[in-house]
Amino acid sequence: MSTPHNRAQNGDFAATVLMPGDPLRAKFIADTFLENPRLVTDVRGMLGFTGTYQGRPVSVMGSGMGMPSIGIYSYELYTQYGVENIIRIGSAGSYTEKARLFDVVLATGAYSESSYAMTQSGDPDDIQYPNQELNDALRASAAEQNISLIEGVIHSSDVFYREPSDEKPLYWERLRDEKGCVAVEMESFALFHNAKVLGKRAACLLTISDSFVSPEATTPEQRQTSFTAMMKVALGVKL
Repeated sequence: MSTPHNRAQNGDFAATVLMPGDPLRAKFIADTFLENPRLVTDVRGMLGFTGTYQGRPVSVMGSGMGMPSIGIYSYELYTQYGVENIIRIGSAGSYTEKARLFDVVLATGAYSESSYAMTQSGDPDDIQYPNQELNDALRASAAEQNISLIEGVIHSSDVFYREPSDEKPLYWERLRDEKGCVAVEMESFALFHNAKVLGKRAACLLTISDSFVSPEATTPEQRQTSFTAMMKVALGVKL
């Protein structure tokens, strides 16, 4: 079996897939953490690998940027390849001083202005939720490794570059104060929705890479290779 976006065959993916946005981060995880990793897909340069971690089968595959991209890849993994669990592991911009550079955020919900859920299935909800069992497994993994998590609703945005505005409060301040959003990324709303409509499990861990309340920011190289705490939490999940 293959799809227009994935050349893997039946059985090539484990039941649990870690999904960073960057395919080079997927390669870093496979090379650094997996035992006997093998490349199972590279269509459009979106690398996917399967191996084992502490004896447990696990896969890792890039999702690309934005909801349409992760929407395609996660839908196919769930429906064509028998994947049960997808854990997004991504970067995020902080909306609050409580979430600093390199802190790890566990999403308890994803708010979005996106039309993805409405278009995909007629779902009008502007907050989509992760699977609680999977979130509990991530909490347990973090506790076992003594890695701190910041929990909260995240903002999944369709737009990375917004035109300047003189609105007060600024949009991100409003989302922080009215919706409780602690950080912003661009994919989890679609991932959570796909899992919901397909009866699968999804969760999201994010590492703070930059901030709306601080001038701090990470480099592209750090985004690829330095978010290891988040990676270890996701890899340590036991279901």
